[in-house]
Amino acid sequence: MSARTPSDRATARPGWVQALGTVLAGLVAMGVVAALGLWAAGATDLPDNAFPRVVTATVVTAVGGSLEPAGDAGGYAHTDAGLIVMPLSITLTGALVIARGFLRPLRHRAVAGVPELAGWAGRIAVLWLLALLGLAFAARQTFEVPLGEGLLDDLGDLFGIAPRVGFTTDVGLTVLFGLLWLAGVLVLALSVAREVPLPGRLPRLQRSVRPVAYAMVALLLAYVVIGVVVGLVVAGTRGHPADTLAVVLLGLPNLAWPTLTIGLGATWNGRVEGPFGLPMPQVLDDVLRTPDVSTLNLGTLTERDVRMWWLLVAAAVLLLAAGFVAAARSPAGLPVWRHAVHLAVALALTVLMIGLVGRISAHFGLSVLGIGDLDGALSGRLFLRPRLWGAVGLALLWGLVAGFLGALLARWAGRHGGSGRGRRPTPDRRG
Repeated sequence: MSARTPSDRATARPGWVQALGTVLAGLVAMGVVAALGLWAAGATDLPDNAFPRVVTATVVTAVGGSLEPAGDAGGYAHTDAGLIVMPLSITLTGALVIARGFLRPLRHRAVAGVPELAGWAGRIAVLWLLALLGLAFAARQTFEVPLGEGLLDDLGDLFGIAPRVGFTTDVGLTVLFGLLWLAGVLVLALSVAREVPLPGRLPRLQRSVRPVAYAMVALLLAYVVIGVVVGLVVAGTRGHPADTLAVVLLGLPNLAWPTLTIGLGATWNGRVEGPFGLPMPQVLDDVLRTPDVSTLNLGTLTERDVRMWWLLVAAAVLLLAAGFVAAARSPAGLPVWRHAVHLAVALALTVLMIGLVGRISAHFGLSVLGIGDLDGALSGRLFLRPRLWGAVGLALLWGLVAGFLGALLARWAGRHGGSGRGRRPTPDRRG
């Protein structure tokens, strides 16, 4: 058997074609999910053939891109609008597809050096940068705002007022946050996958990071799966299947992941006013649609529906399962207290992430000759944000308890460290 030459080893490394396939697969998956979700939400009826650009803008926001209001209200009118939201169903879809494409060439390798990992990630990043630029310049659209009936419509006809509002993209922020999003996806993929070797001294890190990282990803995905089941049941029993499908395809994690934090005892503040029609559970709409800023937590939810206490039960059961999984995948001999600390830190970081990506802010207002002012009938406001550091503190406490009990349960079941060693990587014989 002849030794492999440097050129042979180079051909075995992931190249530009594989990187292009990974980026295109991620974009296509996000685009399909966004298009289906917007179709279910009725966006195909938008004027000026705007549907493709709205789909593009939705994908941009899903990877952290920034949209800015655009349009021309004319000299007799004034508009004010803003939107901050990540459609997390699309975000999750893209993250899973790109992570899978990134890890596939590296699985079951005996060695993955720093230059190879850096080169592979760099190729994906370069192509992703080009894709972000294309998306940012394509996501631009304006729409004419109907003035309704009555005095405002008469004034519009008299003065020839046809306000147009829409969106454009902040290219710089879109590229910056889009690249940060990609970096987070790649780092998290390496942190979770046991089959991918880490270079240098990093394998020491995997013994403490990979088990809890896997447990947290499994926890988040479990909440999404439960949300899908609940959504299908609601669609089948209460009608409005299109609205439910739109929520599932566009923003299911936007509802499912905050329920995790609420189950832990966290509090969110929010408010809904104006014509925003939100496809959300009625109890949530009731809590948020109040004259003042609303408090959203277990207490306020159970005041309107006692079944909301199940959020606490679900959080406790799923966190205990996460603690068990993390302990079962950890090396044998790791002290119980360290399991507890690792899970506490991981859960705190997970809740911090949910608080940062799960906030929502949207507003719109239109004034014509001072009539229908920006806080009047032609306006709407929506926001939802967590009391972040309180939620992180609660996550630390829950993580300590769940990690401790999960480790004890894994030892009792004989699974402590039993599946954490992983399989012995096989030598890379490609090329």
